[in-house]
Amino acid sequence: MTDPRLVAIYPPLGLRVTCGPLELRGIGEPEVLALLDVVREGVHAPEFMPFTFPWTDAPAADLPLNYLQWWWRGMATWQPDEWALDLCVLWEGEVVGVQGVATRDFLTLRYGETGSWLGRRFQGRGIGTAMRQAMCTLLFDHLDFEFITSAAFSDNPASLRVSEKLGYQNNGAAWQTRRGDSSTTQRLLLLKEDFVRGPAIEVEGVAAMREFIGLEH
Repeated sequence: MTDPRLVAIYPPLGLRVTCGPLELRGIGEPEVLALLDVVREGVHAPEFMPFTFPWTDAPAADLPLNYLQWWWRGMATWQPDEWALDLCVLWEGEVVGVQGVATRDFLTLRYGETGSWLGRRFQGRGIGTAMRQAMCTLLFDHLDFEFITSAAFSDNPASLRVSEKLGYQNNGAAWQTRRGDSSTTQRLLLLKEDFVRGPAIEVEGVAAMREFIGLEH
């Protein structure tokens, strides 16, 4: 458990969302070390890159430091007008991946873009759908988001299926360089009234988080 003194300084560490066998929690030292083990086991097939930022292409020897730097950077660069909330995902008590959202000018625009990854051996079991569903419920019902965006390469049907199941709508296309080639990215938009909800969630640490992002000022 993260020291309460650190949670008081950085409330995302104290966030906890539970829904049946699923838990999303703030990433402290124990979580980031467990996530490193999942990364080492593999997140996707080597021949396929699902991420717009290809962080898994780093040499195996560099991944641990790269991942720690990502974790530290999230806290070091947090600003009221530009922040990312990344939560560790556990399934039946086992760390399996990360579900996050990133936003800019949130108090004005009230939206953010979700992103996630899931250890390869945990894929195909419905966990990806459950974790994004829980995150969207947290954002809409507890953090006052008005809409949520997402994106996936057009050749990533698993991610696109999750978005479709949750009610995301087509929001255009974009092009991006991926491993030296041009690739099409499908943009997606989720409105609160279109959201296909799952089971109810239980949350902890939301009051402090709301104040931290400026909703109670």
